[in-house]
Amino acid sequence: MHTIQNLTILGTSHIAVESINEVTKAVEELKPDIIALELDLKRFQKLTSKTKQRIKLSDISQKGFLINLIGAYIERYLGKKVGVMPGAEMKKAIELARKNKIRIALIDQDISITLKRLKENFTFREKLKLIKNIFIAPFTMGNFRIDLRKVPEQKLINKLTLQVKKDYPSVYNVLIEERNKIMAAGLIRLMEENKKVLAIVGAGHVSGMEKILKWNLAKKK
Repeated sequence: MHTIQNLTILGTSHIAVESINEVTKAVEELKPDIIALELDLKRFQKLTSKTKQRIKLSDISQKGFLINLIGAYIERYLGKKVGVMPGAEMKKAIELARKNKIRIALIDQDISITLKRLKENFTFREKLKLIKNIFIAPFTMGNFRIDLRKVPEQKLINKLTLQVKKDYPSVYNVLIEERNKIMAAGLIRLMEENKKVLAIVGAGHVSGMEKILKWNLAKKK
């Protein structure tokens, strides 16, 4: 966990058992006034809905639908491997918030805006590179292993994030950098309005958000 003034940021992996346990521990120990989640309203409703989501014909025509579908499939596939469905740590946070009467804040950008931005900025060259990397990945992994049950160390996460920035700059900009700024802005508002804030976000956002938060808070002094 990373602490900045009255804010604690917990970096999670959306399919790691360890993340569920860390969320439980953080909520119980910190007893925050509010829990900020890396979710928008649409994803929050999807996570908390008991109705199975079905793909409609109108969905297929939406910008970024295919990219989102592929990403969701990969997360579900990996989740089945470790016995944890994507977003389980967020569901646990919501469950604990309701149980302990803690308010919830959704700080992420609307998913439809994110997908639209990704579709508009994802270059043809990057698409070709992605297809190539998908096909050669099984032959170039070597002995590289990640324990999916745990959240990778921040050093490794930072290294992988920088690699994404190098190989797919538009993806990095839309999925990480732009959202870091939006979520950090939301957290600054929450810090001003609450005594104790707990933010639960994907581990890949932690370092970038920390830099933005510290810079903005220092500027306000």
